[in-house]
Amino acid sequence: MTEKKSLGKKVKESFTKYWMLHLMVLPGLLYFAIFKYVPMYGLIIAFKNYKGAVGGVSAIFASDWVGLRHFHTFLTSSQFPRLMGNTLILSGLRLLFVFPAPILLAVLLNEVKNRFFKKSVQTITYMPYFLSWVVVAGLLRILVGAEGPLNALIVKLGGESVYFMASAEHFRGLLIISEIWKTVGYGTIVYLAAIAGVDMEQYEAAQLDGANRFQQIIHVTLPAIGEIIAIMLILQMGKIMTDNFEQIYTMYSEAVYSVADVFDTYIYRTGIIGSNFSYTTAVGLFKSVISLFLIFVTNRASKRLGSEGLF
Repeated sequence: MTEKKSLGKKVKESFTKYWMLHLMVLPGLLYFAIFKYVPMYGLIIAFKNYKGAVGGVSAIFASDWVGLRHFHTFLTSSQFPRLMGNTLILSGLRLLFVFPAPILLAVLLNEVKNRFFKKSVQTITYMPYFLSWVVVAGLLRILVGAEGPLNALIVKLGGESVYFMASAEHFRGLLIISEIWKTVGYGTIVYLAAIAGVDMEQYEAAQLDGANRFQQIIHVTLPAIGEIIAIMLILQMGKIMTDNFEQIYTMYSEAVYSVADVFDTYIYRTGIIGSNFSYTTAVGLFKSVISLFLIFVTNRASKRLGSEGLF
């Protein structure tokens, strides 16, 4: 009983002493509570035959219980292999190209001695992050459209005009390139901050041992930020089943469904547009469980490799 009172007293003293900090955290806590945790009760409709258009929220309680029927329907449907394949391929391409891009840029910027040039590159690469995917998609349609400058150059060089936005062969590459362009500058901030904390004596010791700049990067810089890289990789693994919906939705069309249709776009079309709420809630719950599993597996593997992991 004494321990409980002591703990309660400590918590009270902490809130009293740091009330301004707790007040700053409050909006974030409210956001997650209202928009992330409270709606989780709605997951129950994945196991019910819920018709949102009839009865509204109250119909959640009155709807018939169907158990795992929606999960079975999805997993045995002809859509499942395509959605799973597209999601894994796009996520794999992101891990292979998008994830290392900010790390590479941060390392390269760290080697730049001209402060003005370094800051200029940081600003230029950081600015696209503030553009919405709607704007980026519009720019791409202009640049790579049938009459855009890229096709004009291709035709001038003797090639044939290609409508990249409707080409299944080129669409995935377009997604990856546009995501790197938009996010690489923002992602670099975390790694530059980590590199800034590296003890300079380590570089001096490496120089005394005869290491050149490349060897210093391999044996000093990268190991020093290895913990941050591991944490960011764990978080990225949790997004494997959740592709960038806004990017794909603003760029794709029926012509590229075969290579670009993923879980999130399918959920939007079938659930929001088609009003099939119970079925798509089951689909969303399925991919969320897989994502949670991947986070735990990656975190465990990270710890086995010597990292502290995320938790």
